[in-house]
Amino acid sequence: MPVQRYLGGVTGVGGGDGLAHTMGGFVGGYDVERRLHDVRQVLASFHMFESNVPPPSVYNTFAQLDEEEREEQVVEIYPAGGAAVQWPAFLSKNMVEYNLAREHLRICPQGYTCCTSDMEDTLSMLSRREMEGLLKEAGRSLQTSLNGQYKAFDGYFLELLNRSAISLQENFHQTFGLLYYQNAQIFSELYTDLRNYYRGSNVNLEEVLNEFWARLLEKLFYQTNKQYFISEDYLECVSKQIETLRPFGETPRLMKTMVTRTFVAARSFVQGLVVSGEVVRKVSQVQLSQECMRAMMTMTYCPHCRGMASARPCANYCSNVMKGCLANQADLNTEWRHLAETMMQVAGRFDGSSGVDSVVLSIPTRISEAMFTMMDNIEPINNKLFQACGNLKEGGTSSTGADDIVKKGKVTVEDRLGTSTNKMEKLVSDVTMRLREMQPYWVSLPSVLCSDRVATGTGAEDKCWNGMSRARYFPEVMGDGLASQINNPEVEIDITKPDMTIRQQIMQLKIMTHRLKNALNGQDVDFQDTSDDVSGSGSGVCADDVCGRSPRLVLPVTQRPVNYPYLPENEKVKASANQNLPGIPIYLLSLLMLLLRR
Repeated sequence: MPVQRYLGGVTGVGGGDGLAHTMGGFVGGYDVERRLHDVRQVLASFHMFESNVPPPSVYNTFAQLDEEEREEQVVEIYPAGGAAVQWPAFLSKNMVEYNLAREHLRICPQGYTCCTSDMEDTLSMLSRREMEGLLKEAGRSLQTSLNGQYKAFDGYFLELLNRSAISLQENFHQTFGLLYYQNAQIFSELYTDLRNYYRGSNVNLEEVLNEFWARLLEKLFYQTNKQYFISEDYLECVSKQIETLRPFGETPRLMKTMVTRTFVAARSFVQGLVVSGEVVRKVSQVQLSQECMRAMMTMTYCPHCRGMASARPCANYCSNVMKGCLANQADLNTEWRHLAETMMQVAGRFDGSSGVDSVVLSIPTRISEAMFTMMDNIEPINNKLFQACGNLKEGGTSSTGADDIVKKGKVTVEDRLGTSTNKMEKLVSDVTMRLREMQPYWVSLPSVLCSDRVATGTGAEDKCWNGMSRARYFPEVMGDGLASQINNPEVEIDITKPDMTIRQQIMQLKIMTHRLKNALNGQDVDFQDTSDDVSGSGSGVCADDVCGRSPRLVLPVTQRPVNYPYLPENEKVKASANQNLPGIPIYLLSLLMLLLRR
C-alpha cells in the first residue's frame, strides 16, 4: 500500500511527503504553522500504543529492511488490548532512528522522544510566538475597549461644545442684534479657547475666563458710551476695575467655578483613558524571559515530543507557569485598580444637574444674564468708572441701541438643537462598567490564558501533563506578583531584578491617579510628563492596526510656562569654570601655610 495514499486517507493531511519532511527535521518549503500541524498529526498517532511509542518488535522489523522496502512497507502492529493497526513503514523508520538515538534534549524531559534538538528549538520558538501573540491579543482587546470609551466621551463632549456655541450665536443674534454682531469675535474666541483647553493646548483656563470677562466689559462699556471719545488706554483702565465694580454680578465667579471643574474633570478623564491604553500597549510589548519560554515549551510542546499530543496541562501547573511568566505584569494590579477607581469617581461627576450637559449648555444663558446685569445698572457703573478713570469728552458716534435691548427684557437662551437626553447617563454607565471589568486585568491574565488549554473533566487531575508525565500535579499554586514567585517550581525568577519598563508604567499610573484626584477637587493639573512619550506615540489607547487613525491626544501643561534666562551653552561652561578658578589658589595657599607651620 503506497505511503502517500495511506497518509492521505487516514491522517487527513496533504500527502506523505509533507510528513516525511516534517519528521526528517523540518526541511522543505512548508511554513512553520503547516509544519506544526504535520507534527501534531504524526505525534497524535502515537497514542495507539499503550507506552506511547511503538514496541521494540517494530524496531527490529524495520532494521532488517533496506531503504526501498522501508519506503513502501506497511505492517500490522498489535497494540496491547487492541485490534491490528496498519503503520506506515517510513514513519516507523524515523521513530527507530529518533528513539534509538536517544538524543538529549535541552528543555524537554529526558527519555524516549520523538523530537530532535532542532525540532525542540523550532517548537520552542513557536511557543514563544504563540505566547507573545496571546498577550498582544489580550492587550489589543483591552485597548479597543478603552478606545471605544474615549471616542464615545470625546465625541459627545465636543458635540456639547458645538451645540452650546451654536445656541449662543443664534440666540444672541436675535436678542442683542448689532451689539452682538459687532463683538461676536470675543464669544467665538471663548469657545475656541475652551475647546483647545479640553484638547490639551497650553491654555490656562482661569486666565481665559478672566480675559473674556475683561474684554466683554470693555466692549459693552464702549458700545453703551459711543457718544464719547474713548481711547485704548481708557478701556484698559475700565477692564482693571472689574474686580472692584463687579459689573456682571456673581455670574463670572459662579461660571468660573462650574466651567473649571467640568473642563478639568473632562480633560483629566480622557487623559486617564489615554494613559491606560498606553500602559497596556507598552506592557504588552515587554519581552518574555528565557526562563519563561523554557517553561512554556515544557508545558506546551514537550508532551508532543513524548508522544502525548493529546495531553493537556494540569490546571495548577499552567497557573504556576503563567504566574511566573507574568509576575512583573501582576505588579501593575494595585495602581491599575487605583486609577480605574479614581476614573469612575470622576465619571460620576459628569451626570446630574451639575454635570457636563448642564454646565456646557448653560454657558450662553449665564453670559446673557451677566450682560443684562451690567446694562440694567449701566448708569451707576458708568459713574464709578468715570470716577476711577476720568471723565470722557463727547465726540463719538450715535448709540448702538443698548437702551432698546434693556427695554425688551431678559430672554432665556435655549438650546435649539434639542434638549439633553440621557446620553451622558448612558456614557457614564458604560464607562463605569468597563472600568470595573478591567480592574483585575493584570492578575486575571494567567487564568484567562490557561482557561482553554488545561485538562478538564472527570479525573483530569490524574491524567494531565505535569511537566514530566501524565500524572497529578502536587506543588501549590503561587500568589500574584514578582515577590510571590520566589519558590515557583516552574519558572526560575530573580525577584530582585524587576522589569524596568513595567516599573516605569507603574509610576505613570501613580502620577495619573494623583492628577485625577486633584481634578476631583477642581484643581487644574499638569499633564506634560504623564507618559514618557505620549506626544510621539499617538493616542496610546489602541494598537496601530486597530485604531491608528484615531485622533492624537496630547495634554501638556495647563499653566503658562515661566521662561528663565539661560546663558548659551559654551558661555555657561566658561562661566562655571571661571567661578571655580578662585578656589584653586585659595586651596594652594592653605596647603602652603600648613607646610610652613610644620
